Amino acid sequence: MMTYIILAAGMGNNLQPLTLKYAKTSFRLDEETTVLQRMVRSIRKADKNAEIVVVVGYKADEIKKELDEENVHFVMNPFYEVTNSISSLWFARDYLERENVAIVHGDVVFSDDIILKYLTRPAEYPYVLGDSSCVRPGAYNIVAKDDQVLVMSKKLEKFTAKYCCMTKLDPVSSRLLKEEIDSMINSNMYDQYFEDSLVQMIMFHDFQLSYVDIAGKKWSEVDTVDDLLTAQEIHRGN
Repeated sequence: MMTYIILAAGMGNNLQPLTLKYAKTSFRLDEETTVLQRMVRSIRKADKNAEIVVVVGYKADEIKKELDEENVHFVMNPFYEVTNSISSLWFARDYLERENVAIVHGDVVFSDDIILKYLTRPAEYPYVLGDSSCVRPGAYNIVAKDDQVLVMSKKLEKFTAKYCCMTKLDPVSSRLLKEEIDSMINSNMYDQYFEDSLVQMIMFHDFQLSYVDIAGKKWSEVDTVDDLLTAQEIHRGN
């Protein structure tokens, strides 16, 4: 069985004032589907036995109501206002002991072929998705060599691809990630991205993290109004 941890606790500050009343995962793709509902339903459609875990924080009650009939587990990050995604994953850390784990951001819309080929297929080795056709300075980007990640950061001047907000783990790597997140939280690094823990593992523990390029495929991380329009187009196309 695959376990999917969806990180949806953030406040979406970069989209204010649109996110003052609503979480950006609650933006509508059509009259019956929000960004987060699409993610959950797409997973369930491709993997009927999926264990889906949604980490909530900002507008938690509204998100829970939105997913009331979607058969998901909820984990609360009560400190969402002053923490980052590493803390959200830390609150869901027990799920990292599952055999097949996918970690995905809740504000992303993927085409169905990405869901089927990558998200819902068990991983034989740890990897992240990147898009070499979507390079954007200031985004969370990847530097890779020979399909191996060297570093990921928002502060890179040169990079290979934009990170596509999906990390796939095998049983060994998911447990290593849990240990690293514990260590970082215990060192008060609660304001980091969870992906920064993967970078720590690469740099200091010889961790091998692969990179898969999905250039040309359709996906959108909803960080701007234009991103939302792109996400709506992807949704209509499927």
